[in-house]
Amino acid sequence: MSTPADLFDAYHSDYQQLIESVRTKLDKSAQEQQGEQRKATLRRVEIELDEADDIISQLEVEIQGIPASTRSQYTSRLKQAKLDLNRYKKLAKDSHAQVTRAYTRFDSTMSDDPYDERANERTRLLTGYQTLEDGSRRIDNSTRLALETEDLGADILRSLRVQREQIENTSHTLNQAETSIDRASGTIQKMIRQMYKQRFVIAGIILVLIVVVVLILYFKLFYHRH
Repeated sequence: MSTPADLFDAYHSDYQQLIESVRTKLDKSAQEQQGEQRKATLRRVEIELDEADDIISQLEVEIQGIPASTRSQYTSRLKQAKLDLNRYKKLAKDSHAQVTRAYTRFDSTMSDDPYDERANERTRLLTGYQTLEDGSRRIDNSTRLALETEDLGADILRSLRVQREQIENTSHTLNQAETSIDRASGTIQKMIRQMYKQRFVIAGIILVLIVVVVLILYFKLFYHRH
C-alpha cells in the first residue's frame, strides 16, 4: 500500500523530469531554432508546463495526508516546485513574445520562393506530428495520474473499512463488558442479601441462646430455693 509520502515522491520525480525537459527546450532548443521549429518547441513547452501544473495540484493533495511530524520537508519541496514552475512559465511567455515580435518584424521580407514554401509546409507537418505526440503523451500521463488516484482512493476505502470493523468489534466488546458488569452487579447484590440473611439468622440463634441461658439460670435458682 502506497503512503501519501511515497505518492508525493513519485509525483515530484515526474515533475522534475518535466521541468528538466522544459529547461532544456527554453535554454537550448528554442534559442538555436528559428521559425516554425521554434514555435513548435514553445508549444511543446506549454503542454509540459500544463502537465507540471497538474502534478503540482496532485502534490498539494498528497501533502495533506503526510504526518505533521515530517510534513515540513515536503512543504519546502512543494514551495520550491511552485517557484520553479512560475519562473519557467514567465520564461516561456517571454520566448513567445520574442517569436511574435520577430514574425511581425520580418513578415514583410519573407520570401515567396516555392522551395521555402515546401520547406515551411514540411516543418508544419513535422510540428503537427510532434504536437500529436505531445498530446498523446499528456493523455497517457493524465490516465496514469487518474489510475494512481483511483488506487489511492481504493486504499483509503479499504482503510476505512478496516477501521469500521475495528469500531464494530470494539462496540461488541463494550456490550459484552457491560453485560458482564450487569451480571457481576447482580451477583454482588445477591451476596449482600445473603449476608444480611446470615446476620439475621446468627442474631436469632444468639437470642435463642440467651433465652435458654436465662431460663436455665431461672430454673436453677427457683428449684434451689425450694
